[in-house]
Amino acid sequence: MKLVTIFTTFNPAEAQVQRSRLEAAGMNAIVKNELSAMVIDGYTMAAGGIQVQVPEDQVESARELLSPSDSSSDEN
Repeated sequence: MKLVTIFTTFNPAEAQVQRSRLEAAGMNAIVKNELSAMVIDGYTMAAGGIQVQVPEDQVESARELLSPSDSSSDEN
């Protein structure tokens, strides 16, 4: 099973929130580089951030779920 990065951040909490959203929607998500980033100073930047990954067959659905809403209901 090949994993694809669909979200990158430098904030471990933000990565976990996105992973949780994906799992709540029934997707298999993992967070990569989180623990190393918290233990080794500067590792997050060198590794390209903390990455949320899903299997390649779930990429399209995951990106759709995490993409910002184009809803105009927030505009009043």
